[in-house]
Amino acid sequence: MAKQIWLNLPVKNVAKAKDFFWKIGFSFNEQHDTPTSTCMLVGEGNFVVMLFEDTLFESFSKNKIADTQLSSEILISIDAESTAEVDELAEKVKKAGGTVFAPPAESQGWMYGAGFADLDGHRWNVLYMDFSKLPQQQ
Repeated sequence: MAKQIWLNLPVKNVAKAKDFFWKIGFSFNEQHDTPTSTCMLVGEGNFVVMLFEDTLFESFSKNKIADTQLSSEILISIDAESTAEVDELAEKVKKAGGTVFAPPAESQGWMYGAGFADLDGHRWNVLYMDFSKLPQQQ
């Protein structure tokens, strides 16, 4: 069965997308860089997110790319180690040219998160979860 999973995202301009994600703290495996794609690494486990320019993405997906201004096909969630890290990432996103569509806030009494869109409109969610505050079932 499957040994790994990775996510493929279409981008308008791979160099601009790479610069954006670099500015907000992600790293890259540059051995896999091409003029129209890059390999982004997320988290301690180095989860792979491949960024492909639109034309290349469409060539192997055999489908048109969704208009991220009108709809969402995916919400990519990442964790944070603290509320301060959520706040910092939201600020980095703004400075790098992304959009914070859900400012940092508490949710359900045990989560603190923010939502942002990257340069291509893909939606991301960053959450700090304080499991000590998770409501206990009776």
